Amino acid sequence: MQKISLGRTAVRLGAVLLMAGGLGAVAASSSYAGGPATITKAPFGTTAGGEAVDVYTLTNNGIKVKILTYGGTLQSIEMPDKHGKIANVALGFNNLADYEAKSPYFGCLIGRYGNRIALGTFTLDGVTYHLPINNDPNSLHGGTIGFDKHVWAATPIRSRNAVALKLQLTSPDGDQGYPGTLKVTVTYTLTHDHGIRMDYLATTDKATVVNLTNHNYWNLAGEGTSTIDTTKLQLNASKYTPVDPTLIPTGAIDPVAGTPMDFRRATAIGARNRDGFPQLVIGRGYDHNWVLDRRDPTFRKLELAAKATDPASGRQLTIYTTEPGIQFYGGNFLDGTLVGTSGNMYRQGDGFALETQHFPDSPNHANFPSTVLRPGQTYRTTTIYQLGVA
Repeated sequence: MQKISLGRTAVRLGAVLLMAGGLGAVAASSSYAGGPATITKAPFGTTAGGEAVDVYTLTNNGIKVKILTYGGTLQSIEMPDKHGKIANVALGFNNLADYEAKSPYFGCLIGRYGNRIALGTFTLDGVTYHLPINNDPNSLHGGTIGFDKHVWAATPIRSRNAVALKLQLTSPDGDQGYPGTLKVTVTYTLTHDHGIRMDYLATTDKATVVNLTNHNYWNLAGEGTSTIDTTKLQLNASKYTPVDPTLIPTGAIDPVAGTPMDFRRATAIGARNRDGFPQLVIGRGYDHNWVLDRRDPTFRKLELAAKATDPASGRQLTIYTTEPGIQFYGGNFLDGTLVGTSGNMYRQGDGFALETQHFPDSPNHANFPSTVLRPGQTYRTTTIYQLGVA
């Protein structure tokens, strides 16, 4: 294992937004708690195509995060509970082969377009573009070889109170059918205040559409230990976008009030997910985009999106984002065929994803916030996974 020390002057790291509202301090009782933040590098394997993949381990004030250069993947996130007991709260694999062949997007960076595009088709500036159909009849998460299937160039960064990993990828013009050469930078920062901050930047030389996100699967009780049914979820959203039978938004923006889609008050994930509500039947549970109740319509300021709490352990995840939407997915398609880092099989409801995003299929819905990026513009979004105990 290689330890990386870059000094304090390498890069100025962005400040983390800390908001009131019940965030607890993480117990600093692990073997790596206290002392300076660290970042180390080790080999993780070689892809079927012969590319070397590394794993970077970031530690800071009681939190340990492992990030793979393959897919920019959050492989594990270790944090203590209210008694100081450490557990990994992210679903993932302990080998590269499973990430290449089997992964349902565990922990990875998604691009060029997170979520679905109807029939793999959109029109921009009078030109119609066709994308791979990998979620029949639609295109999902950037196509058959999305950003999750690439090895990213990595640069470690260290400052006084934080460590970070800058990941870079260039997607050529025509990649998976998308126009324009897209240059992408995603920086993961692990802060002293127990936040995992993700800063996304992208530029293009031709008009294109972009919707980047992270697809981590969470189980705050501990990966591979139990279902997420008792996890309490709160979403800062009074509306959502209903979907058709292929999980494509209909174009409507409906109120959540009076439906099982209402998470404005913290509610156990399993309390209503077997309800006969038609949208839950279509998605086999929750797999929908919520329209966040934002005060800033420009999507430049970090605002509260979601909070999840495991009552037994007290572990808590609070998400802040500049994005207009968030996809809540309840792990509906986990079927017991995948074995995680714990050695246990992942079954339906063993993890949940909260993907900050622009809305699914936005290029085909004029009433949705635009995802168009043009030359001379910079795509810029930020999301923070704030960890704590309740």
